[in-house]
Amino acid sequence: MDSELFHRSLLDNLNSAVLLLNSNLMIGYVNSSAESLLQMGSSRLMGSDIVDLFRDAEDCKLTLHDVLRSGSPHTRRHETLRILASNVLPKVDYTVTPMDVDGQRMLIMELQPIDRFLKINREEALLSVHDTSKSLVRGLAHEIKNPLGGIRGAAQLLEQEITERGLGDETLEFCQIIKAEVDRLRNLVDRLLGPNQVPQYELLNVHEVTEHVAGLLQAEVQGTLDITRDYDPSIPMLNVDRSQLIQAVLNVARNAMQAVLESNTFVPKIIFKSRIQRSFTIAGRRHRVVCRIDIIDNGPGILSDIAQKIFFPMISGRSDGSGLGLTIAQTAINAHQGTIECISEPGNTRFSIYIPIRDSYEQ
Repeated sequence: MDSELFHRSLLDNLNSAVLLLNSNLMIGYVNSSAESLLQMGSSRLMGSDIVDLFRDAEDCKLTLHDVLRSGSPHTRRHETLRILASNVLPKVDYTVTPMDVDGQRMLIMELQPIDRFLKINREEALLSVHDTSKSLVRGLAHEIKNPLGGIRGAAQLLEQEITERGLGDETLEFCQIIKAEVDRLRNLVDRLLGPNQVPQYELLNVHEVTEHVAGLLQAEVQGTLDITRDYDPSIPMLNVDRSQLIQAVLNVARNAMQAVLESNTFVPKIIFKSRIQRSFTIAGRRHRVVCRIDIIDNGPGILSDIAQKIFFPMISGRSDGSGLGLTIAQTAINAHQGTIECISEPGNTRFSIYIPIRDSYEQ
């Protein structure tokens, strides 16, 4: 085999993105992994300036010129690429190694995408904290329910005694207030504990769920909210618990509705979007195909100080919020081996629900 063809074949079969740069930082070669990462073919990349592909172009330029001068390899961490074909700004680690070819100094650049690893680390940390907080909340909830039962029982006895002695409507009303508040607290505790029934899995079109939730929102807002659908009809049936999935989507969508309406957003809007997503990792396990449900609103976004904690119990961006809606939604989706993620900025908040498609048939 020709030596050059062999080396090209070798580079094209590497998982790492590899580029060859000349002394003017122009791209002279890219392998297949680099084309995939940069979302451009070699014909467009060849002869272009490498620094144009980085968000911090000036910093990249200084680093590469320093490597050319010093002749020493250099590694940069957590750099952001600027890809014209996509709105996504992937993060990479890159290593630059100088080499001499026919008396000319050139650079080999190796790019390693790290978004997936960062996402897995964040997700594992979130799941760990979520499991810990869930165990803590369940323990506290059970401890709270016991005295609540005693308080309600005592209030009922007192109410009966007051009725028998005819002590007056005002005193009777106090007992009824105690019972009502105890019931409210017990309902709150039950919500903290989550669903106590065994999941009832059934084959279901995911758009039945989104349409059901969209209908509930429309009935609630009476035309004051623009609800848009953007569905992928090719998504297959999922084997899911209908009520749990509806509850999860409804909790997320209602949060979005409250965010846009309470902030007086001009032309408040929510988008229900569904897509197939391939090669997606959830809780450290790679799934070949997942169903993604996006709930997007044009509200003010999530406050930065709570953005990383919104799925924890009792964390809410609203003064009158219970902080349980997203926790319950995440728990329900976790029960389907899925997860919920959020990306938020003013005018564009996106909650994405991921449910494995292949695994859904193995319940």
